[in-house]
Amino acid sequence: MSEPLVRKSAKAVLVALITISVMFPLAWMAIAGFKGREEVLRSPFQFFPDMWRWQNYADILRDGQFSRAMIVTFVGAVVFTVLSLVVNSMAAYAFARLEFTGKRFWWVYCIMPMFIPAMAILLTSFVVVTKLGMLNTMAVLIVPGVASAAQMFFLRQYYLNFPVAVEEAAMIDGANRWQIFTRVFLPQSAAPFVVVGIGSYLAYWNAYVWPILTITDPDLTQIMQFLGTFRSERGIDWGLLMAGSTLASLPTVVLLLVFQRYIVSGVRISGIK
Repeated sequence: MSEPLVRKSAKAVLVALITISVMFPLAWMAIAGFKGREEVLRSPFQFFPDMWRWQNYADILRDGQFSRAMIVTFVGAVVFTVLSLVVNSMAAYAFARLEFTGKRFWWVYCIMPMFIPAMAILLTSFVVVTKLGMLNTMAVLIVPGVASAAQMFFLRQYYLNFPVAVEEAAMIDGANRWQIFTRVFLPQSAAPFVVVGIGSYLAYWNAYVWPILTITDPDLTQIMQFLGTFRSERGIDWGLLMAGSTLASLPTVVLLLVFQRYIVSGVRISGIK
């Protein structure tokens, strides 16, 4: 067997193993949604159910609290994503292309949160939003996390790599800084925006600790909050819980499949200097 063929075969086997290891938990969760109350954790392990129970998915879809949590979380995630793109892209452009007093100091100040664990400031953040009267509002879920040091840094690296000649040509044509940003930089930022946008969406959608601390209103319950408290409120019905978890993961899976090409492109073109 020739060396190129051996290399291709090894690569194919490696890709297959990685694919199986990634997809197996998702496949098991989806199929477990068709199992009975006690069948999910049966020993010895059984991948497929004895009888496929579509009723689990039907029941969770008819659950008003589940549906409301999905809708409220999706709306919040969209608003959070849009605001994150607006705030972080403008800040990134300012630090990449503008010169102003104290620029170096403010840049260090803005990226410092990258090196501070979120749990370390969880209590102080809770005290702040409490004193501001933000508990049990959508604002408490959206506003504190809009400005992201990591996303700001990521977008700044892309803007630093942007050709200076294009910006200078726009200035010669009479464009001001705002016009350059909106008409030159933004149209060329699709790939990094997809990476940042999906990161923001996932951060909001998967949030659990912060909603648990700040939201007690049933009408504002987030989907991870709903799933996290499912056992204590609904009892141990693993099949129904797996069905709900599968449906809760679908928006994220669809999003990643639709934008996967842009994700790879965004990571590649936004190399860190």
